[in-house]
Amino acid sequence: MQEPTFLILAALAARPLHGYGIVQSVVDLSDGEVKLRPGTLYGALDRLDQQGLIVVDREEAVDGRLRRYYRLSDSGAAALTEQAERLRRRATAAHTQLGLRPGVAGGAA
Repeated sequence: MQEPTFLILAALAARPLHGYGIVQSVVDLSDGEVKLRPGTLYGALDRLDQQGLIVVDREEAVDGRLRRYYRLSDSGAAALTEQAERLRRRATAAHTQLGLRPGVAGGAA
C-alpha cells in the first residue's frame, strides 16, 4: 500500500470527511510531509471506492456545489489495521538493526 493511500484511509478512520477535510487530515497525519493534490486525491478516492475500502457516506450542497463525504468501510478498516501492523513490525525490525550498529549505546562494538 502506498503512503498516500495509507494516509487517506487513516484520515477516514475516525469519521467521514469530504475531500478538503481528507487533504487537511493527511497533512496533519504526515506532519506536513504529504500534501495531496485534488487530481491525486479524487483518483485515489475513486479507486478506493471501487475496491470497497471506502464508501460515500453522504452528499450535501454547499454554496451550490456538491460536497461528498467518504467513510472507511469495514474492509477498509481491516486493510488499514493490517497495513499499520505490517509497518509497526518493519519499524521494530529497523530499530533492532540500528541497535546492533557499531558505536551505538547497547550495540555491537
